Amino acid sequence: MSGANENNVASTKYLGITQPVSIAFPTTKDAERTKQLKERLISYNYYDTQEDVNARLEVLCSINSIVQKWIREISERKQMPSSEIETVGGKLYTFGSYRLGAHTRGADIDLLCVVPRHVNRSDFFSSFYDLLKQDRKTRNLRAIQNAYVPVIKLNYSGIEMDILFARLALTRIPDDQKLDDSVLKNADKETIRSLNGYRVADEILRLVPNVDTFTWTLRAVKLWAKNHGIYSNMIGFLGGVSWAILVARTCQLYPNAAPSTLLEKFFLLYSTWNWPQPIMLKSCDKELKSFEYSLASELQWDPRVHPNDRYHLMPIITPAFPEQNSTHNVTNSTRQIIKNEIVDGLKTMVAINNGKADWSLLFSEVNFFSRYKHFLALLCTAKNEEDHLIWSGFVESKIRHLIASLERMPSILLCHPHPDHFKPIIELSPDIADSLVLFDSKLIQLF
Repeated sequence: MSGANENNVASTKYLGITQPVSIAFPTTKDAERTKQLKERLISYNYYDTQEDVNARLEVLCSINSIVQKWIREISERKQMPSSEIETVGGKLYTFGSYRLGAHTRGADIDLLCVVPRHVNRSDFFSSFYDLLKQDRKTRNLRAIQNAYVPVIKLNYSGIEMDILFARLALTRIPDDQKLDDSVLKNADKETIRSLNGYRVADEILRLVPNVDTFTWTLRAVKLWAKNHGIYSNMIGFLGGVSWAILVARTCQLYPNAAPSTLLEKFFLLYSTWNWPQPIMLKSCDKELKSFEYSLASELQWDPRVHPNDRYHLMPIITPAFPEQNSTHNVTNSTRQIIKNEIVDGLKTMVAINNGKADWSLLFSEVNFFSRYKHFLALLCTAKNEEDHLIWSGFVESKIRHLIASLERMPSILLCHPHPDHFKPIIELSPDIADSLVLFDSKLIQLF
């Protein structure tokens, strides 16, 4: 019989930048609590039905067909030999929450379109865009070429999706093409940024001890964060990647724990975390990569090299090279709000563990409007649907800058942005109503 303690981990190799806190396996009570947690999550009708799954797969097949048709047309236009046209390939990759298995019902799909070197980014935003526009299943199509990560957004067959573009320095893209570090060679910055989403999701899945346990815990954390109004990267809270990394790090520290236990440890860990100490899933081999991939290394998060990185308030570092901070939008106010919610979440978990509450208390929605006395509303209007989508998206992307400006006012202690938008249902004052007389009510959005 071995006399080794179950928490003695010195002789075993584990994932992460430190040894685990505990390698204890679930007890009977842990298993029962996890069963109740899963039943509670399912009861919210939060996940895809089989019909939803089939619809998503059908849409992915349709978009892939459009991609293949487009690449063939580009190849023919550039007078490639027929034998080469049949083998140049090109592939769609999913990433984000869909890739991690933690997407919610009705959520969008993040796609990465990877093409060989003879297909240009200008082709993507012209001829590929035109093919999508001609498809009767396409709605709300818009191209955002000047974004930090250029993207085409659309609703296809009722499913929202973002499509990124990556041009590799390869003559062909086989079906089994790996998106490892080697594809970054000779890639431009836009391609490196576009590849990052898929590479990060792939690396997160590689760095967690148990993917199924990770996925269930992430689903619970995402539902809690959304219902507590702190799920939005754009306005200064945390987005899907950031929450995934926080959960993944918890899994690394408790590699054998059940989801119910991991959820408790999640709140315990981050309620006492010493920000801005960064959260990382693995160590960075910066020196080697900087020499081999000079352009990509310029995008790498490093407070020693990039002065702006020193001012990040809640750094959560993506695990794929070039490593980046997924929370650079966080402000003083949103950090404080996140910290407060995590502390409250820990108190709720203690009550659940003591049998004084059930899981519904953790996932109950917070009444944002009962918390404050003073509100600032942004009314966003446009004269047609296409302009409305572009304009409202632009306004939403700038809200975090407004928050940062308001925080600098001595009379404002905390500025709490609401992550959702609304359609006005109250009667507007005469001066506002007069200015909106030319606008369709469907094209008015309230932030």
